Amino acid sequence: MATTSKKPVKKKPVRHEAENTARKKPVRYEEDAYAPKKKKAPAKPVKKKKKKKSPFKIVLFIAEVFVLLAMVVVLYGVIKTEKVGKVEIPEEEIVINKAVEEKSETTMKGYRNIALFGVDSTTGALDKNTRSDTIMIASINQDTGECRLVSVYRDTYLNLSNDTYNKCNSAYAKGGPKMAMNMLNMNLDMNITDFVTVGFAGLRDTIDAMGGVEIDVTEAEISHLNNYQISMVGKTTDGVNYTANAGVDYTPVTTPGRQTLNGLQATAYCRIRHVGNDFQRTQRQRTVLLAIAEKAKKASPITLNEIADKVFNEIYTSLDLDEILELLADVSKYEVVDQAGFPEMDRLTTGNIGAKGSCVVPKDLTENVAWLHGFLFQDYDYVPSDEVKGYSEIIKSDTGKYVN
Repeated sequence: MATTSKKPVKKKPVRHEAENTARKKPVRYEEDAYAPKKKKAPAKPVKKKKKKKSPFKIVLFIAEVFVLLAMVVVLYGVIKTEKVGKVEIPEEEIVINKAVEEKSETTMKGYRNIALFGVDSTTGALDKNTRSDTIMIASINQDTGECRLVSVYRDTYLNLSNDTYNKCNSAYAKGGPKMAMNMLNMNLDMNITDFVTVGFAGLRDTIDAMGGVEIDVTEAEISHLNNYQISMVGKTTDGVNYTANAGVDYTPVTTPGRQTLNGLQATAYCRIRHVGNDFQRTQRQRTVLLAIAEKAKKASPITLNEIADKVFNEIYTSLDLDEILELLADVSKYEVVDQAGFPEMDRLTTGNIGAKGSCVVPKDLTENVAWLHGFLFQDYDYVPSDEVKGYSEIIKSDTGKYVN
């Protein structure tokens, strides 16, 4: 029987981004209006040539990141086909704030940071022209194997790295992973030089090849989960109403509780934005990511090979083939020890920032960046760079009259 569903309809704007942003299609975003350039922020230094990486540390870092993404399996596909989406980003084009170069040799020493992007593209379009629905930073302590995950809320009002200010997920749409990494580095005093991007198709196929993931679904989430499934596989004539055959095109979730979700169900679960708010939404994304990681640690070589066959064309990364080949290390000992969202909950507000729509606004970017470095690197006395202080003042100036 055909099931007809309206795409999840947003509620009247109240406070949070997730309740203020409705999409007519799951893979289409309305264009934001970009404001004219603001008063000039501090000059952006260019990253110096980075030092040669220790092969052992590369193994630890790459292994943990790919376990987190369940992309360790891409190793097999790369060996067989060498078709994994690889992009070369010149080091001199990656922006790192001057003060961070010094921190890289002190409190940030021994940590490796990578950007993880999930884009709402079912096929292709992994390089740009698609907004990053998920933005995460994975920070790995290369000595202990401990990993911390931070979700950067996609509607956070930040410098896009070109001295225009808007929702931070605009950076990937305008300039791909390079611009998105520069946006993170400049606003957060990070030193990210590598990334992995995966689209909906890659996430769905990875989970299906693993036999699904265990997720605790609440009663309130069921209808939205099913509606997102329909919107991803159904047919539409108006971009609002979607029709799909239950039991054929998708498998409805009918009961709450802990259960195995297939790839489509789990991807739809990640997209729910009408239960709780966007902060709960990013928590769902991390929940699925960690469930994938647990499955990847226990997967057999046959399963890994099957996943590789499905997903090697569905990721985009800056990692080299020789780095990926180092993944034969024992990945089971790496562990995610903490996770959080940025801006930190007590240091953010929300508001409709003119034509830019509903945004998450750091009350004070410098305070949030100081908190972030304490969370990731246990540097509780961190003093943000002059660049961050400058961006913070512009954000306050732009948003002060709009925020709640």
